[in-house]
This record gives sequence, structure tokens and C-alpha cells, in this order.
Amino acid sequence: MELFEQLFERSKSVTPGGVHSPVRAFKGLDQAPLFFKSGQGALMIDQKDKTYIDLCSSFGPLILGHRDSEVQASIQGILENAWSFGAPEAYSLDLAEWIINEIPWIEKIRFVNSGTEAVMTALRLAKGYTGRNKILKFDGCYHGHVDSMLVASGSGLAGTATASSAGISEAVASETLVAKLDSEKEVIEIFEREGSDIAAIIVEPLPANYGLLPQRKEFLQFLRKISKENGALLIFDEVISGFRVSMGGMAEVSDVVPDLVTYGKIIGGGFPVGAFAGNTEIMEMLAPTGPVYQAGTLSANPICMVAGLNTLKKIKRDNVIEKTNLACSTFAKNLNKAFFDLELPLQCIQAASLFFITEKTEKPIRDIDSLPKNHGEFFKKLYPLLLEEGIYIAPAAYEVGFFSAAITNDMVQELSDKFIKVICKVMNEER
Repeated sequence: MELFEQLFERSKSVTPGGVHSPVRAFKGLDQAPLFFKSGQGALMIDQKDKTYIDLCSSFGPLILGHRDSEVQASIQGILENAWSFGAPEAYSLDLAEWIINEIPWIEKIRFVNSGTEAVMTALRLAKGYTGRNKILKFDGCYHGHVDSMLVASGSGLAGTATASSAGISEAVASETLVAKLDSEKEVIEIFEREGSDIAAIIVEPLPANYGLLPQRKEFLQFLRKISKENGALLIFDEVISGFRVSMGGMAEVSDVVPDLVTYGKIIGGGFPVGAFAGNTEIMEMLAPTGPVYQAGTLSANPICMVAGLNTLKKIKRDNVIEKTNLACSTFAKNLNKAFFDLELPLQCIQAASLFFITEKTEKPIRDIDSLPKNHGEFFKKLYPLLLEEGIYIAPAAYEVGFFSAAITNDMVQELSDKFIKVICKVMNEER
């Protein structure tokens, strides 16, 4: 038994499925997961000492790459003073003030420990603020493993939902309404029927958990309009897009001011941090000033706050977002040109520093029903060949790729060449 198989067997004996998050299990791929031991810049090294260019970026947080030297120095400094207090400290104050100063429409923010926790509390806050019970979400958007968000579209009537995980009661699922992305018609129908009991609309303004599904600016603006007209809040889940697509996230890009926003990933600089934010009136509904309860022993952990603040400061100072977006755009253009020249029926969808490669379609892919049906089969053939070439992407067909600032121009060309080489091999086998 080879090393990774040995490690995976050991892991399966002590944790369900051998992993601490399902996507890491390489389910659907004909091999054991890779186990890693170190990372630096754009590179990761596995337990067999093979080096990979990392296009997973820990599913988004590592926009500066692994172990950025400035962020690392700041963490080493805080380790000499504090690990955790469970009491007020100034480290979270510094990060909160920086974010509020950077994003004018945010007046108050609260830090938690993950994006899931941020969404969970934002939903509770929306219900507490409006006095309503139902939430409208969209099929294809992922908002963490909150019970009420682990639902998918039901059959028949638009808006119905069915649990997509065991352990979720019908009562919980019934309070979540589900619409198709990019469909004003379905949203209008749902509000006509349920509007008086809808507390909030929640949406990934750049859906990136079920393929990459860039939305029309007009659709996001429509959501803002209809939520206001019906007394519901609009929640932007910017756990992935926040401080990646722009400093103000998709709220800035779309010219839409949501009532609440959830953050995660980048604001922790690779450490576990989540946050939700909004205006004073809504946020003051939280305990201890209001009746909506939320608490967390390790919320606003000093180490995470320092890592997050120094990550965000460097992003702004060094124009990291613009440079990383450009690198990803160049990569996508290289691939799309090659697909055209070689007459390959593929496309590389790109938004900011995110990308997704799939079969070419006549119309832009904006909802999950438009995703090519055979994408999983294509990915299963592609993935092991990328690993052979020293390229690591998320080990699941519908996860997106992430660029980091550590990817140099030379790496962009190397990645382009290797992807084209591997894709040609896959396509030639299929023909």
C-alpha cells in the first residue's frame, strides 16, 4: 500500500470518511487523497515531497499565497503577547475599524469563527429584525452547513424546498424557499405567494460553490428592489467574493448595497475567521443590546484578527486584487484562445481571480441547470493528469479554481501550457 493510501486508512479509522470536510475525500476520483505537509507562496509540498502549484488556495482564503512573510511576522509578534482572552481586546477593534472605514455602507460588524457561523447568525438576525420566519435562497448557492440552507429546489411549485442532508426536519426545510438563479419570474412568484413572511433574500452575488455562475448586475439590482418593496432584508454572502473581486466585494461591483453581508476566508488571512456586518439599526438587534442572541468563546481570536488585518492591509497597499484578477484573466484568455484554435468544445469561465473549465455552451452559464451534464466525467479524467503535472486544484468537479498573488507571470504561462497539454490529452482520448 502506497503512502497516501496508508495515511487515508489511518485517518478513516479515527474520523468519518477519513476527512474533516467532505470535499477533501477525493470522492469520485480513483485514488486516495493527497496529504500535504508544507506550503510557501504559490506552492504546496505533499508528504512524498512532490511540489504543486496551488490553484485551490485553501478554497479561497490564501489570496497572498501560503505563509506570506509579512503576515507571518505579524502573527509571530502576537504570539508573544496573546493566544486567547475571552475578554475585550484591541486587536479585533483594529480590524473592525479598518473594514468599516474601507466599506462606507457598513456601520457595525461582529466577528465569528467561520463563514457558516456568520450566515447562521445573519439569518437569525434577519428573522429577529423583521419578525418573519422564511428565507429565500437560490439553487446552486452554498451558504455553509446551516440546517436551513442545506436545502434544494423541490418538485412542482416554484419556491418549495427539500432537505439535501439527513438530520434536517421538514419544519426547518419548510421555512426555506428556493428559487432558480437568474430568474426574476420565480422570485416574483414566490413573493406574491409568501412575501409577507419572507424575512430575507440570501444570495452569493458571485455563486462559486457549484461551478462558477456569474450573475447579471441587473438581477442583483432586481433582488435589492423587490426585497425593499416587500419589507425583506437582502443578505449578500461574500464569504468567497469579499476582498477578492474588489475591496468592496460584489456589493461594490454590482452597485447594490445589501442590508447584511457575511464574510470569511480572506478576512482571516488563512486563519478561521467569519464576520457579518450591516447598518447600526439592524446590528444593534444583537445581544447584548438587542434580543437576538449570538456568542462565541473564540470569536475575535487575537491571532486571527492580526492575520486578517495585515492580510487586508497588504491587499490594499500592493493592489493585490487588480494584479491577481489580471493574472487569472490572462490564464483564462490563454486557454480560451487555445480551445478556439484547436477547435475544442470547451470554455474557461473567469470572474476576478476565480475560474472554472467546462464544456462550451451557447449561452452564459448562470444557473446549475445550464451546467453541462457530462462535466463530472471530464473532470475525473482531467484531475489525475493535472496532479502528474504538479498542479493542485480542488478535488471535486464543481469546485472553482483560485489564483493567488503568489502566482507569477512565468507561472501563468506554465499553468496555461500544462492545462492545454493535459486537456488535449483528455479530449483526444474521448474522440
